[in-house]
Amino acid sequence: MHWSEICRSHPDKWLIVEALEAHTTPDSRRHLDRLTVVEECPDGKAAMKRYRLLHQQYPKREFYFIHTSRDSLDIQVQQWFPNVRQRWGLCLLRFRQREAKAMRGRFFAKYVT
Repeated sequence: MHWSEICRSHPDKWLIVEALEAHTTPDSRRHLDRLTVVEECPDGKAAMKRYRLLHQQYPKREFYFIHTSRDSLDIQVQQWFPNVRQRWGLCLLRFRQREAKAMRGRFFAKYVT
């Protein structure tokens, strides 16, 4: 199905849709050529919750939660850097270790002298 057909068949609803065919343009926009409706949800919060669950169960499939009031879909692709969290976590861990050592030194110096 195309987005216009889905909007006509599910007016003013929150949906979980899956992209069966899609492509990314050179300007990092995702065009969904063929979609299927997976589920109709009562509100945005329920749609987000269901989307998360489906994404955890099927991480390789391309799900979206969208309201049918949109005339067209404008999806911007964002590049994620896989090691950023790991590196940030290591930096934070090292900082906390140094901070803990410094605090121990202050504690002992305060009570020993």
